[in-house]
Amino acid sequence: MIGRRHGIVSWVALCVVLGVFVLCVQTGAAGAEYVSPFAVVAHGSGGGELFVAEYTADRVAVFRVDKSKVSKEIKLPDAPSGLAVSPDGSRLYVTGVAAGASGGRGLVHAVDTSSGKIIFSLPAGHMPNAPVVSPDGSRLYVCNRFDNDVAVYDVAARKEVARIAVLREPVAAATTPDGRHLFVANHLPTDAADLDYVAAVVSVIDTSSRTCAGTIQLPNGSTGLRGVCISPGGEHAYVTHILARYQLPTTQLERGWMNTNALSVIDVAGKKLINTVLLDEVDRGAANPWGVACSDDGKWVCVAHAGTHEVSVIDQAALHDKLERVARGEQVSEVSQAPEDVPNDLAFLVGMRRRLRLAGNGARGLAILDGKAYATEYFSGSLGVVDLNPDAMHRPRSLSLGSERAMSTARKGEMFFNDAALCFQNWQSCASCHPDGRADGLNWDLLNDGMGNPKNTKSLVLSHETPPAMISGARDDTETAVRSGIRFIQFAVRPEEDAAAIDEYLKSVAPVKSPYLVDGGLSQAAVRGRDVFERAKCGACHSGRLYTDLGQYNVGTGKNREVDLKFDTPTLVEAWRTAPYLHDGRAVTMRGVLKEHNLGDRHGVTSSLTEDQLNDLSEFVLSL
Repeated sequence: MIGRRHGIVSWVALCVVLGVFVLCVQTGAAGAEYVSPFAVVAHGSGGGELFVAEYTADRVAVFRVDKSKVSKEIKLPDAPSGLAVSPDGSRLYVTGVAAGASGGRGLVHAVDTSSGKIIFSLPAGHMPNAPVVSPDGSRLYVCNRFDNDVAVYDVAARKEVARIAVLREPVAAATTPDGRHLFVANHLPTDAADLDYVAAVVSVIDTSSRTCAGTIQLPNGSTGLRGVCISPGGEHAYVTHILARYQLPTTQLERGWMNTNALSVIDVAGKKLINTVLLDEVDRGAANPWGVACSDDGKWVCVAHAGTHEVSVIDQAALHDKLERVARGEQVSEVSQAPEDVPNDLAFLVGMRRRLRLAGNGARGLAILDGKAYATEYFSGSLGVVDLNPDAMHRPRSLSLGSERAMSTARKGEMFFNDAALCFQNWQSCASCHPDGRADGLNWDLLNDGMGNPKNTKSLVLSHETPPAMISGARDDTETAVRSGIRFIQFAVRPEEDAAAIDEYLKSVAPVKSPYLVDGGLSQAAVRGRDVFERAKCGACHSGRLYTDLGQYNVGTGKNREVDLKFDTPTLVEAWRTAPYLHDGRAVTMRGVLKEHNLGDRHGVTSSLTEDQLNDLSEFVLSL
């Protein structure tokens, strides 16, 4: 939660936390510091296999359920960010994120599941993840997170055949049983943050026409989408996300005042939202819902909670019965008298959901096999196991994936950053508003510079190098902001070593290379834009290697009582990732900053620039 108005932070020393995964510069299991199990898929039954993506170990572990141990390790040339198994089980498709000069450009590998050998590899986009195989096995779909599109591969021909544009940062996808549609979870909103309604959406792809067939709007405040799955019969899709109450001043946390955690239920045939239920309870949050999966028999919907280290097991029939009754106008709880009440009902799931604690830390990926749910415990390097049988006595247990090195201070800080145990009643973690150390796309009224003047969440990349912290410079430095965030946003008192560890994590994080780069360098347009950058005097304030002089200026964007307020000069590094822009997020695009929201040339001399020059300047800034 650290002050959301910071100058920017980095990611883990050799790692880049990518929302659904972490990019590590090291390769090879021998050099890996941690296992970091992220994604998991199941194959077979009656003692089948689990394939586990071990991100920072650059390998996939094959876990035999009947023997409760790793039977094989598949080494990869890059970090595995997502997994999918072919219908016949003969191939495992792995999206891989390459480090170094590739700038986030990745590959998708087809692996023979018997031998563990790579059959072939194909180029993918920027930070590929969440692969999905069509039901007939002929097509492979890969979400290219920062290209904002989905690639379609012809498996037999071993080539990419289409790119389908979605909205913002696709991080999860699922296909219907008939293969006609692909539901894609967009991680963040695309809206201006100063609007009355700001929410991320689910894109629906028509696989036959290879076009986006529409989007499904989630409730106001929906952000941080992480998982999506389809019910066995294909009737419903389930999406995990945060449901932020961003229009309220952050005066408290009780009853989900700031952030709640949600599961949205979608009518697949109608391509519309049925409703959104809260995974929290009245006095205890269920922070950071991530993976979601349905049991094959259609009885259970399961959700992994990365912030509270548990799995929710929801009675699917009871859930839909209650949603149908409230849709007919029946009062189904003290709060829910009509459909619009459900997203505010912290007791809606009472009697139909079990919250089962895990022994490990950081549940992310989720797979179901033979009546049990398996969650990847990212920071413990293990698999958590949950028996779906409601009559079974739950005893938290973890299955080892191998030895795990002792945590460094930075690794502990990363764990704390993602851990809602640091927060009063477990409502949120730092990552709830700063997913992957970045921003949630919302405005928040944090009270550190008064009430009634919300500011846009800022990425934390490079924040320790670019004081002061917060957009208005309300904190002298990020160290102060970290401790203030724990006290005034998490509403907790923690040992000093927790805050110090978070500092080390944030200092260790490195920016991701821009998707606007071409072969690791500036495009021709960006080269021209670099010259425009200097002519427009942008470099007067955005100077040096971090593109900031650390100063504060009145650039004419303040409103009401802040009309003459001076704002901190942010770094432009990774600006391609931090939309919307300006202190209140009013500018959806960088071009909007330069053109529509720069009255009187107080924010760079741009009024005389041609359309081509504006486009080139924007290209340069977005390449940093």
